[in-house]
Amino acid sequence: QVQLVESGGGSVQTGGSLRLSCVASGYTNSRTCMGWFRQAPGKEREGVAAIDSDGATSAADSAKGRFTISQDNAKNTLYLQMNSLKPEDTAMYYCAAGVFPVCLALVVDEYNYWGQGTQVTVSS
Repeated sequence: QVQLVESGGGSVQTGGSLRLSCVASGYTNSRTCMGWFRQAPGKEREGVAAIDSDGATSAADSAKGRFTISQDNAKNTLYLQMNSLKPEDTAMYYCAAGVFPVCLALVVDEYNYWGQGTQVTVSS
């Protein structure tokens, strides 16, 4: 059973930074694909960034230049470094494990396992 546990969310002011972490366990597939999604109240869940076991990455336009996805395979941990945060980045952020390698397209339906989420709030 795959389990994903996020941490690192919080409240920051505009222009601030946060680093989200996601620890994965129970993942036996050697070809992995992990992603970050977010969902604001009243809006659909949207992809933020993804990375596969070959190191290929993808990012939504809203994240490019500000957010960086990375992973530490030795620690089974996925990260999302978020810089220059804006109020519109306020959302619940979810870590997810998806289907290699199509998950780089950041389509919700290509992800099988989800964490419980961590809240990010950016104030102006």
